[in-house]
Amino acid sequence: MLLDVNDIQKILPHRYPFLLIDGIEEMERWKRIVGIKNVTINESYFQGHFPGKPIMPGVLIIESMAQTGGLLLLQEVPDREKKLLYFVAIDNARFRRPVVPGDQLRLEMNVLAWRNGFCKLEGRATVQGEVAAEATLMCKMVDLETEQAPAAEPVGKAR
Repeated sequence: MLLDVNDIQKILPHRYPFLLIDGIEEMERWKRIVGIKNVTINESYFQGHFPGKPIMPGVLIIESMAQTGGLLLLQEVPDREKKLLYFVAIDNARFRRPVVPGDQLRLEMNVLAWRNGFCKLEGRATVQGEVAAEATLMCKMVDLETEQAPAAEPVGKAR
């Protein structure tokens, strides 16, 4: 293991229960990364998704892929504690098999493009060599200090 969960937390801002990668097995700067997510029955989402038939939500598989790719990118940023990566698009997402407790997700992410704070990655999540999910992800790096959440629009009266 190149990086364990403690090393990952030094780079990514995510924390339990939303840190969705447990380790990094391979990494090639600016090009590719392979992360691991151990899926356990202790995950809170299994209480409701689905009782008696636990399946990891596809959106969380995509998020674990994004965190893996984000770790690769943020590692190269000198002032990363002042940056965030925001999703801007998810294309060609496909889910091929359910992910269940006891599975180990292997998250393979490849950088397709990286310029002007925008990045495009393609990735796949596999379980024992079988593709569970694949997608193309796009993100934008923003300054944490200057980025503001959009102000809520006042809600008008119901008619």
